[in-house]
Amino acid sequence: MGKQEARAARQPGMRDVAQLAGVSAQTVSRVLANHPNVQEHTRAKVLSAVEQLGYRRNNAARMLSSGLSRTIGVVTLQTTFYSRAAVTAGIEYAAHAAGYAVSTATTASLDTSAIEAALSRLADQGVDGVILSVPLIHSSPRIEQLTRAVPTITIDGSRTDTTEVIAIDQAYAARLATQHLLDLGHETVWHIAGPEQWLEAAGRRDGWRETLEAAGRAAPPELEGDWSPASGYRNGLIVGRIPDATAVFVASDEMAFGVIRALTELGRRVPEDVSLVGMDDIDLAAYCTPPLTTIAQPFARTGELAVAQLLRRPAAPGSTAGPQNLEPVLVLRASTAPPRARGAGRTS
Repeated sequence: MGKQEARAARQPGMRDVAQLAGVSAQTVSRVLANHPNVQEHTRAKVLSAVEQLGYRRNNAARMLSSGLSRTIGVVTLQTTFYSRAAVTAGIEYAAHAAGYAVSTATTASLDTSAIEAALSRLADQGVDGVILSVPLIHSSPRIEQLTRAVPTITIDGSRTDTTEVIAIDQAYAARLATQHLLDLGHETVWHIAGPEQWLEAAGRRDGWRETLEAAGRAAPPELEGDWSPASGYRNGLIVGRIPDATAVFVASDEMAFGVIRALTELGRRVPEDVSLVGMDDIDLAAYCTPPLTTIAQPFARTGELAVAQLLRRPAAPGSTAGPQNLEPVLVLRASTAPPRARGAGRTS
């Protein structure tokens, strides 16, 4: 085996970077430590060599069984949404129970460049594995490179070529919600969806539409929110002015709270005039007025399973398993009821 083949067969080291850049290993170390006494053209050569070789400090591609770091990295979205916090709590609980620390890298957007930066930060810390807790719709060569170098589990239905997936079946969740409303006797079901670029929103949208099609019902025009109560309120003002809209599946509980307020302001009662099903079963869902019928998602369990799967990866290095889909559950409360007879109870 030649020198180039031998280098390709192992993870690149600092000496490889130094040789490619034409500098000393000490200079490479200074560049990576952001030492001020390095000329800019030298710094550029070193960083170029780092990029070309895919070199990661602290050999972050080591297997979890090495015990050198005992830290799991998590990439998550910078948000206050309940689902993100619940998944992260599950990850932290399972990781700490297994004797691992958790290092979190947040990203303010779903752009691939932002996700690449978050993954790079964790790889530079030398984490033993990564849980990618963002809805990754589009991968990139850099993301593929990073997730190939560090054992990675993705949740939210995301996937790269070398990751394993822990996911909640979002289409099934939407079918539960939509079918419940149809079974109550509603002619059709309106849908206030989440943002188009989110995988969860896409799955719920597909499940809603497929359920209506299977029942031979026309799908009303789709409305879109951004997961916030404010966006639910705005869409609630629209659907609340449509007399024939008697049932709505809302893609998150937080948006559903906004819908309830809008309907109340318009004089439409829940569930007497409009039945409402949310999604997530956050703690407040049982305490709003009326208590919200919703689809419970096992967020904490998702995080725990992701950690367990990540810790099992070294038993079969280089292998990946098929997606593990967790089933959501319909939680019946007081926000859904059969539709009233047309005109019943209305005042002129």
